[in-house]
Amino acid sequence: MAKQLNFDLPVRAALGREDFFVSPANALALGLVDSWPNWTSGKLVISGPAGSGKSHLVHVWAKVSGARIVAAADLTEADVPDLARTPVAVEDVHLIPDDPAAQTALFHLHNLTLAEGNTLLLTGIGAPPQWGLSLPDLLSRMQGAPVAVMDDPDDMLLMAVMAKQFGDRQLMPSPDTMAYLVKHMDRSFSAAALVVKALDNVSLSEKRPITRALAKRVLEGE
Repeated sequence: MAKQLNFDLPVRAALGREDFFVSPANALALGLVDSWPNWTSGKLVISGPAGSGKSHLVHVWAKVSGARIVAAADLTEADVPDLARTPVAVEDVHLIPDDPAAQTALFHLHNLTLAEGNTLLLTGIGAPPQWGLSLPDLLSRMQGAPVAVMDDPDDMLLMAVMAKQFGDRQLMPSPDTMAYLVKHMDRSFSAAALVVKALDNVSLSEKRPITRALAKRVLEGE
């Protein structure tokens, strides 16, 4: 059977507070975010594996606090004075261990934001000592921040995360398909994202609904 060509269409992620599924794996992180603006030292680090919902929590906080969001790799010293005027979130700090300019910019952003009486939220995979930062002054500032850890998913969270990812793609697998996936796939947020994308691609190319049989094929690597 001829397969339909498919394209990587943009996925519209739902990032509202009402879209964030709370479980024991992320409840502490959510609680610490909700405790704003009463953060110790005016800053907080959210640490967790890829796909665990760090960026979602950042957007939840930004809506409440009026913060701006910037990727650590995009930071420049020229941006610092403007960004420090409001609360600010810096995402994926673990990606800049080999970028001295970005580390220097983050160091100055940290200092100026707090000096202006604003708050700073940072995210990364692993705790700050694992980020490989080479600027000693920046590393000491990061190690001085409270850390909200997002753990690996339990069954309910993994199913909720996948349901959200399918929903972002406007797909709705049956409940038995979801249960099958959670039982048989690798138990990680990154695996969930890969499985959802693969099922979306196969479903689109073959013009088939996402069923348990299709899920079995994808997980077995056909």
